[in-house]
Amino acid sequence: MDDGTQEIVLLVDDSPDALNFLTEALEQAGFSVLIATSGQSALAIVERITPDIVLMDAIMPKMDGFEACRRLKGGPAAAAPVIFMTGLSETEHIVHALESGGVDYLTKPINIDELRARIRVHLANARSAQSARVALDATGRHLMAAGPDGVPLWMTPQATKLVQDALGGEPDLASVTDQIRQWFLSDGSENTSGDMAVLPILKDGQKRFQLAFLEQAGPEEFLFRVTIANPLSEDAVLRQHFPLTVRESEVLLWIAKGKANRDIAEILGLSARTVNKHLEQIYIKLGVENRASAAVKAAYVLHDL
Repeated sequence: MDDGTQEIVLLVDDSPDALNFLTEALEQAGFSVLIATSGQSALAIVERITPDIVLMDAIMPKMDGFEACRRLKGGPAAAAPVIFMTGLSETEHIVHALESGGVDYLTKPINIDELRARIRVHLANARSAQSARVALDATGRHLMAAGPDGVPLWMTPQATKLVQDALGGEPDLASVTDQIRQWFLSDGSENTSGDMAVLPILKDGQKRFQLAFLEQAGPEEFLFRVTIANPLSEDAVLRQHFPLTVRESEVLLWIAKGKANRDIAEILGLSARTVNKHLEQIYIKLGVENRASAAVKAAYVLHDL
């Protein structure tokens, strides 16, 4: 890197010979290398240090690389690209590696020049994605991206906090992943309007938060807005924030939705004169002078529902 900081490679392999060979080659290429001899130790390491990229042996005892990768993608190292290394070359193993969250696959014996080239490419892609996420973070938006397998790829800090609070501390991303995957299987992303565009996330049978599908941001990246699971109706939420009567909150809600006074009167079964009277009180209670300002205040309150 230009600032002199060494990029961190987490090398996960149960073979001492492979570890020695790859560590020496990577350090000569200017990387800082962390070593894990099992999937479990790799998970323990990323709790303390976040690597820039992970080289993962696929076949290891107790926890194979595929399972280790899936767990890594549900934790603090979720954004780190994972390159699999293994002697297995059958298509089913390559597919398994990619479905587990890997971005690439190298067969043993490893060609060091090829490995270095692939590391550089994936680090560059990761930095580009990180820059985009930093820009989103700065906007304060509650956003999450997930892959087609349902695995969360990244969340803005605001979304992370909301999910942690909703799930009671450390988020159970495995459960979230399963629910997103099932939503994709039901073709939820093909329906971008109405209830099908919103995925409620459940825990212990209760709705904890919800994901509103926004768009497909890439071939294997789907963008969601994370919102609280508010049991209140929109007009009730407005009454929580402003000293409004029930009817005033209903009028304000339709103002925020862009309806004209004539339409609001018809929807609520009121006369146009009554709607105007309610608007006068709404302006006073919200401290605004016109319907546009009232709509903006209401929309701000309703934004994250």
